[in-house]
Amino acid sequence: MESTPDPNRDRVLLEQIERDPDVTQASLAAQLGVAVGTVNWHLKRLISKGYVKVKRAQRRKLRYIITPEGIALRARLTIDYIDQSMRLYRLVRERVREALIEAKQDGITGVRIMAEGDIGDICRLTCLEQGIAVVESDGYPLLEVRGLKVLMHSAQSIVEKEVG
Repeated sequence: MESTPDPNRDRVLLEQIERDPDVTQASLAAQLGVAVGTVNWHLKRLISKGYVKVKRAQRRKLRYIITPEGIALRARLTIDYIDQSMRLYRLVRERVREALIEAKQDGITGVRIMAEGDIGDICRLTCLEQGIAVVESDGYPLLEVRGLKVLMHSAQSIVEKEVG
């Protein structure tokens, strides 16, 4: 069972409850990809702190209502989430930029990218900014992002250069 609050989970729970006050714990758990007991723990904590109120809608049905304090908490958590996301964006972008500058100095004109989603987009945009082509051919180095590590794998060998 959970023992420490997760601000991101609290934010998502508050957003979901605000969107649908009749949402069930089971559907919240499915949306978050966690156990119902985890959702129950978070909801009880949010209720005890006065961020959410519970009203019985039907005999076995509950309705969750976000209090003004809960709305303020959701706003703070959202701002924190955006701030954290922007810091992560800047960090990854800077590390990719450093790797690409070094690659350009080594005469590299194109790279393959191993990164998905937003991180992959950051890599592609940074390549464009640095004048390095994004290619599919195996004859080019591989730019890989693993967590916060940016690795440049040489096309000729499996030597890795870690940046950051």
